[in-house]
Amino acid sequence: MRLNVGRIGKAHGILGEATIEVRTDEAEDRFALGSRLETDSHGVLTVASARVHNGILLLGFEGIENRNQVEELRNELLYADVDIDAPGLDEDDYHVLQLIGCIAYLEDGSEFGAVTEVLNLPGQDVLAINTASGEVMIPFVRQLVPTVDIRNKRMTVIPPEISGAI
Repeated sequence: MRLNVGRIGKAHGILGEATIEVRTDEAEDRFALGSRLETDSHGVLTVASARVHNGILLLGFEGIENRNQVEELRNELLYADVDIDAPGLDEDDYHVLQLIGCIAYLEDGSEFGAVTEVLNLPGQDVLAINTASGEVMIPFVRQLVPTVDIRNKRMTVIPPEISGAI
């Protein structure tokens, strides 16, 4: 599946490096030397160099040799072909697209609603679930989402107002 993994920012220096706004948890893999990244209007870019400077990822691309060429790429989104069904590092690794569309059930088996969005917040991810009474936000932690069955697109949730958690 073609997923957005970054966005090209401003040029850094004069030798064709670009700052990158990273939009993936696997930056080391997605932006490794030789990686091919698709763009919407500039075709495929191949990573020629990668380094971190003051906490910012800097990439050089094959055929991009100066600041002016980087500025032409500014704000271009970078896409990688990602297998969202590949196993994660541990059993609790899920891709956002695997969670969206899952049906959430309460512990008693009654249907609660459908996951419409996953918000990546600093503390933890939060599931937005569309219920009969409106949207409910549930932190995506094991205490409130004890089971997730990606294959069958279902999960068990304990909404905070039911569990007493805040």
